[in-house]
Amino acid sequence: MSVSVSDAAVSDVSTGRFLRFWTAQTASQVGQRFGLLALPVVAIETLHAGAEEVGYLTAALTVCYLLIGLPAGAWVDRRPKRTTMIRAAVVRAVVLAAIPVLWAFDRLSLGWLYAVAVIVGVASVFFDVAYQSYVPFIVSDKDIERANARLESSAQISAAGGPAAAGLLLKAVSAPVVIAVDAVAYVVCAGLLATVKDSEPSRREKAGEESRLTQDILAGVRFVVGNAVLRRLLVSVGVSNFFATIAMTLTPLLVLRTLGLGSTVMGVVLGVGTLGGLLAAFTLPKVRARFEAGRVMAVGLLLAGVSMAAFPVAGSLDGSSFVVPVVLLVLGQFGMTWGAVTFNIAQVSVRQRVCPKDMLARMTASIRFVVWGSMPVASILAGWLGSRIGVVPCLWIGVVGAFLTALPIIGMDRLIRSSTPAPGSGV
Repeated sequence: MSVSVSDAAVSDVSTGRFLRFWTAQTASQVGQRFGLLALPVVAIETLHAGAEEVGYLTAALTVCYLLIGLPAGAWVDRRPKRTTMIRAAVVRAVVLAAIPVLWAFDRLSLGWLYAVAVIVGVASVFFDVAYQSYVPFIVSDKDIERANARLESSAQISAAGGPAAAGLLLKAVSAPVVIAVDAVAYVVCAGLLATVKDSEPSRREKAGEESRLTQDILAGVRFVVGNAVLRRLLVSVGVSNFFATIAMTLTPLLVLRTLGLGSTVMGVVLGVGTLGGLLAAFTLPKVRARFEAGRVMAVGLLLAGVSMAAFPVAGSLDGSSFVVPVVLLVLGQFGMTWGAVTFNIAQVSVRQRVCPKDMLARMTASIRFVVWGSMPVASILAGWLGSRIGVVPCLWIGVVGAFLTALPIIGMDRLIRSSTPAPGSGV
């Protein structure tokens, strides 16, 4: 069972509607990357936040996956997904635009920043769940794999270019102004989605929908817990995301405070380093053609763990050199994202192949509930530990935990081979 991304001459991924959707998703990705960099910078440099406050901010962005992740998956499955995405993009644009306005009138506070983060998080939950289940309505089954491969490639390009562009922009203007660019990206996303035509049937709410919604949620949870492959992946992805969130939460403090490198350097480091994810997206099909999914996933996780160690190593330097910490951070980010994206694409492929097509949305929502729901807990823990034992020791905890994520993957190839692929499912 290997991942194959062929390039047929005639394909749905070449149609105008897919290209507009692809561009819209890219704009959303750019907006997310700008926000992930600019919001902590606003908190740290404009509002003088410490480790605990930065942890609360990251938690505010992700806690919604824990609170509404399960019902959002079933809810989105019952309504037009394109409309859901458009509304989510507009909501994110409006609330993010409030930050530079509040700042201009000297009314911006951490409380407002937390509120904006929560609303953006809620909208992101609905957008992401709708996005993952929308692709089959704009491409045929035979092209789903290629469509997702191209979407992942653009996501990695956005991950590389977004932080770098935001970092350079931060050198010219203040962080709250950069948030305005974030808002514009979501406006572009909504506008492009409004022009996309799809084959999704119209849906109307019916009496008793609430009870059926609950039944759908429970069916998705039972399926994930009862499937040996999905159960192991759930543990591995959940633990991996938990410790990766610790590193993500403390990285701005490591770069801005511990190393004193500045927001521009942080943006460039994260942007250039994230090119590893783009390389992973291009090389994974060839790697999967030679090795089974379990081995690929395990290697990806171990590579991410080894690379993560570059962050606390850089933070432990005496500060006499500017070049060495930057090089370590770039190499660490490059390897960490290469390993993480390799693991992620492979595990998503496995999940979709062992899951029946009519259960995909509920399966995704159930796994996201655990995976993304762990992020606010990890963010708060990172902020609490960072303020008490220091940023560098806390990052070492993240490194040790990262290596544990490979344990549930050991011996998975036999389970994957024995699973029955879902007909017509794609990556």
